[in-house]
Amino acid sequence: MIAVENLVKRFGSFTAVDGVSIDVAPGQIHGFLGPNGAGKTTSIRMIAGLLKPDAGRILVNGHDLAVEPEAAKAALGFIPDRPFIYEKLTSGEFLRFHAGLYGMEERDIDERIKEMLDIFELGRWQHELVESFSHGMKQRLVMSAAFLHRPRAVLVDEPMVGLDPRGAKLIKAVFRRMSENGVAILMSTHTLEVAQEMCDRISIILKGAIIAHGTVEELRSMAGTPDEELTPVFLKLTGGSGLQEIDEIV
Repeated sequence: MIAVENLVKRFGSFTAVDGVSIDVAPGQIHGFLGPNGAGKTTSIRMIAGLLKPDAGRILVNGHDLAVEPEAAKAALGFIPDRPFIYEKLTSGEFLRFHAGLYGMEERDIDERIKEMLDIFELGRWQHELVESFSHGMKQRLVMSAAFLHRPRAVLVDEPMVGLDPRGAKLIKAVFRRMSENGVAILMSTHTLEVAQEMCDRISIILKGAIIAHGTVEELRSMAGTPDEELTPVFLKLTGGSGLQEIDEIV
């Protein structure tokens, strides 16, 4: 559903992403881990079509992003780490605006808006201005927008930032529900507990390159730590890089 082949991005003489390849199957939650500066967000932005790669190929639902950008983006939802929301709109108006961007059928919009607001526990605030929302509510609204047009794949950059434990639990349940319905989810996160609990497969990036890939059990085997939690596995595979940057608290 998402196929990334030998992705490269340079900024001057600095290579931020160096030959990254990731494959996310339908119904799979794929974790994308690495310390700050490893190339996660740059990779995510290229897959979302916000940055142009210097080399490599990106396929979304079988559509080459470079050749069929509209078709590829139509099949994709994106949840950035720092989302922008028009705060003078109500949550319902914001989602209706989003639906228009994706050309959703008018007859389906109202029902779908209600469905997504209810799933993300925002239904009672449909007619409230977004400027009155807490950070966690705004984050859930952005997520409801990403799933609104029924994408076949979703990119998520740091999904749990600013969420309280109840909100984080809700998001985990929603993501699992969406994946069970066949949505492919590529999720960048610093929260190792979230990756271990949610992800079917994990890719670890360091200095722009993928250094390990597999299930949690396969990563444990690579690290020679079969009985450990993901944190010591991650640290062993990365040589301890980013220890101070990893947040294990949800």
